[in-house]
Amino acid sequence: MLASSLPDLENEADIVRLVDAFYGRVNADELLRPIFNDVARVDWATHLPAMYDFWSSVLLGTSRYKGRPMAKHFPLPIDAAHFRQWLALFQATVDALFAGPKAEEAKVKAQNIGAMFEHRMRPNPLSLLGS
Repeated sequence: MLASSLPDLENEADIVRLVDAFYGRVNADELLRPIFNDVARVDWATHLPAMYDFWSSVLLGTSRYKGRPMAKHFPLPIDAAHFRQWLALFQATVDALFAGPKAEEAKVKAQNIGAMFEHRMRPNPLSLLGS
């Protein structure tokens, strides 16, 4: 499909399609699959609906997501390479399925979310909490 013939990301069905396709890529990825499945031991039946709610809240303004995602990520052995790969897979998924203003917004929001997570998870040498 040409990019111009792709639909924009507009509704809940699009959110489900995006999330399912993205995590399909994550589960096929050599770098991310072990983090999700072996380290975090993600329960996909629980995680996917939570991600539908998260992205619905972020992109459609539904306010359905009520979780605290940072706490779940702190114990994971992830670094800048993991965040870069997560973002690359997310952007490639959006580009494969959607085109338009909301699709572009999704990519920008994912970039901002990834940058915020990476920044907050980076050890801070000035922290009084220490490691």
